[in-house]
Amino acid sequence: MKKRFENFTITILKLNKLIQKIKLYEMSGYNLKAIHVMCLHCLSESPSGLTASELCKLTLEDKAAISRALDLLREKGYVEYTTGYNSVIRLAEEGKKIAEFIAEKAAAAVAAGGKDLSEDEREAFYRALHSIAGNLEKYYVDLSEKTNGKS
Repeated sequence: MKKRFENFTITILKLNKLIQKIKLYEMSGYNLKAIHVMCLHCLSESPSGLTASELCKLTLEDKAAISRALDLLREKGYVEYTTGYNSVIRLAEEGKKIAEFIAEKAAAAVAAGGKDLSEDEREAFYRALHSIAGNLEKYYVDLSEKTNGKS
């Protein structure tokens, strides 16, 4: 296949932009952004709660962005936590309702995105995507170690 770099990177970027736009559109009634969606989703998947550091790892966002997002979510009454190092963040009752709404919208978006795929094609796609991500992560780590003189 010619132009593999362009095809791969532009398609991945397009997917990311579309996902961000869908999150923003679906959450416009709540005045929330994509980062809030991911925080609420991750917290809904962890009923015992998460720390801000854990949310950073799960959402691939930096600590400052997560901190700002959590401040807004707490202000709106969607999450509960005490300030301090390693505080556990949990969904408040109102946050659970919004997380349920997010789950419904996410399921609809995923179904729409993969509507033309058979289950075997979907499994192969995710296997390939995870493989590519893992390979690129290793490639990046190797590059950064060379740059930092660790090789």
